[in-house]
Amino acid sequence: MAKKKVLYGVFDDDHILLDAVKNIRAQGVRIQEVFTPFAIHGIDEAMEHRPTGLHTAGFVFGLVGVSLMFLYMTWINTVNYPNIFGGKPFFSFPAFIPILFEVTVLSAAVGMVVVYFVLNGLSPIRQKPVIDPRSSDDKFIIAFSADELSEEEKHEISTLLHENGAIEINEKVL
Repeated sequence: MAKKKVLYGVFDDDHILLDAVKNIRAQGVRIQEVFTPFAIHGIDEAMEHRPTGLHTAGFVFGLVGVSLMFLYMTWINTVNYPNIFGGKPFFSFPAFIPILFEVTVLSAAVGMVVVYFVLNGLSPIRQKPVIDPRSSDDKFIIAFSADELSEEEKHEISTLLHENGAIEINEKVL
């Protein structure tokens, strides 16, 4: 696996970080990622991230789950094991509703978790490298991919980070 070089700035305050992201993006510099210990309102717009399609995946998984369960329950009650329980007909849709609702919620939730893990490259087998362990405690990180940057570009980005309130600027090989 190829090693990646990352240039990053460490910030103390979330408001300073948000302003720094806006200023750096306005300069035309591409930010690889921002790491924060908690969600920051407005960071997605500042980073110009597009909206996630996770809700669409949840809808599709819920629809597939409820459809398969409806077909399965219908097949069981009308073809495979047609018994009359308490005078109900073989196909009793009102009796299916609670089960269908629960299966919809379950399949949508499980499907969204799987999609989330796949899209973010998360796995219980492989650990992702951590740029700075303080980013999950009390510091905020703006990271840049330094693989293709010249020394002059690194210096410009470091200067830009320092001017926007970074307390530390580091380079790390992941």
